[in-house]
Amino acid sequence: MKNFASSSFRLRDASFEIRLVYSLFLAFILGGLATTWVFQFQRIGFSYERIVAYYLGGEIQGQMFFPKNLNALLEETHFHTFMMSVVFLILSHLFLATSVGRTTKLFFILVTFFSHAADMGSTWLIRTLSSSFAYLLMASWIGLWIGYLGMILIPACEMWLPADSNPK
Repeated sequence: MKNFASSSFRLRDASFEIRLVYSLFLAFILGGLATTWVFQFQRIGFSYERIVAYYLGGEIQGQMFFPKNLNALLEETHFHTFMMSVVFLILSHLFLATSVGRTTKLFFILVTFFSHAADMGSTWLIRTLSSSFAYLLMASWIGLWIGYLGMILIPACEMWLPADSNPK
């Protein structure tokens, strides 16, 4: 953690051992996010009709879903808020230690944050206000995929590729 106390710390300057630990962390996080993305596609689906059926009740490929009650939404929101805030914090710190420009850093961090907010909020909005918020949910998933892939791949490249090979 003392590495992050210095605003001039860069991942490429870290020792081999630190880069190894950070890279293994990124591999675990990528695996966790990949399973989440598979769950989204397989269980819920990436279409308006499937998202509406999943949250408001209906049939998806022969499987019946009951409307998500408010307790189920509260439980999902509670878990995601605590868990994903920690993942977001750690990945943001690693990402800030890259040499990419300020605009790129702000883009990936803010896209990821606001996509999380939209992800959590849209499930409530679908259930309580309008099924049209399924489009917001799909947009938030795309934002999360873009944001997290950038915050994982850019630090990984910076730690292991020569300086002139890194994305700027």
